[in-house]
Amino acid sequence: MSLSLPAALVESFVGGLLGGIDVSGGPTSEQLKVLEALVQEVWDQPALNLATIERLSASALAHHLNDANQRELFHEIHLTLEACRHPQTQEQVTAVQEYADALNVDGEDLAIFRDLVTKGVQDAADDYSRFLQANLDARIEPSLVTVPTDPLHPESLLAQKLQAFSEFGPGTLGRAYLDFYRHFQIQLPGSEISTNNHFFLAHDMTHTIAGIATTIPGEVALSAFQFAMNNNQVNRAALLASLVAHEAGFGHPDHLQQADTAVLASAGAALLLGQELKRGGFCTGDFSLVDHFELAPLLLSDVRAQFGVRAPVHANDGHHFMWL
Repeated sequence: MSLSLPAALVESFVGGLLGGIDVSGGPTSEQLKVLEALVQEVWDQPALNLATIERLSASALAHHLNDANQRELFHEIHLTLEACRHPQTQEQVTAVQEYADALNVDGEDLAIFRDLVTKGVQDAADDYSRFLQANLDARIEPSLVTVPTDPLHPESLLAQKLQAFSEFGPGTLGRAYLDFYRHFQIQLPGSEISTNNHFFLAHDMTHTIAGIATTIPGEVALSAFQFAMNNNQVNRAALLASLVAHEAGFGHPDHLQQADTAVLASAGAALLLGQELKRGGFCTGDFSLVDHFELAPLLLSDVRAQFGVRAPVHANDGHHFMWL
C-alpha cells in the first residue's frame, strides 16, 4: 500500500498532525524531527514549513479526510508521534483519542497509552505484554502455524532444515538468510530453546529480503517498512509493538533485556524511518508472511524484484544489509 497523499491534501494532513501534538507546551523537538522526515521523504514536500502551517482541530481535519485509508494512515502517524513524547502526558493521550474519535478510528494502542497515563507503567506494560503475544502468534512462518513449539527443548529438526539452505546456490535467499545470522551473530531458530522460533523465522526473512539490519533504529524502520508495504492489522500491530519497545520504552519482548527510549531522537533515525516508510510503500506485495521455504532456493535479487523491493537510499549507513 502506498502512503502517498494527493498533493493538495498534504498540508491539511500535516496541519492535523501538528494540531494533534501541539499540547503540553507544544510539540517536542523529536516529534517535529520525525514529522519533518515524513514530510520530506514520504510526501515529497520539502518546501513545507512546519512553523507556518495552520494547526487543524480534530473536527476540521475530519472534513478533509473522507477516505478510510487516509484516516487510518493519519492515526498511525499520530500514534508514532505520540510515542515520541517523553515523558508521556495526559494531554497528548487525550489528543490522540480526540482525533481518533473524530475520524472513527479505534485500536488497542489507544487503551495501552491511556492506561500508561491513568494507571501507570505496570498496567500499560501488562497491556502491551498481552497485545504483543497475540501479535507474535499472528506473525508465525505460515508453514509452521500448526507445528507445536517445545518450551523445554531446542527444535533441532527446524534448525537442520534451515541449515540445509547452505545447499542452495550463491546469491539465493536461503544463502542470504544464513549469512544474515552469521553477520549479526544470531542463533539460528531451533538451535536454542524458544517458543518464538517460528516468529523469528518469518521476522528475519523479512529483514533479509528488505535488507534492513538489526540495529535498534533498523528494527523500528523495519516495522515501518512492513506497515507501508501492507497496512493490515498484523503490520499495524507490528509497528505499535516496535514503537512501545524502542521508542515509548514501557514494555519489551522477552528476548530483549530492557526497552529503549527515544530511539527516533538519535542521529539519522527519524530520516531512516521516513525513508523506509517510503521504500516499503513502493512494494507490490507483502513478503513478511509468505512461505519463505518456497522462496529460499530463488535468487535474492529475483525475490526482491518479485515484490518490488527497491534499494535503500543509503545502503552503507550501517542500518542495511546485503545491498553492496
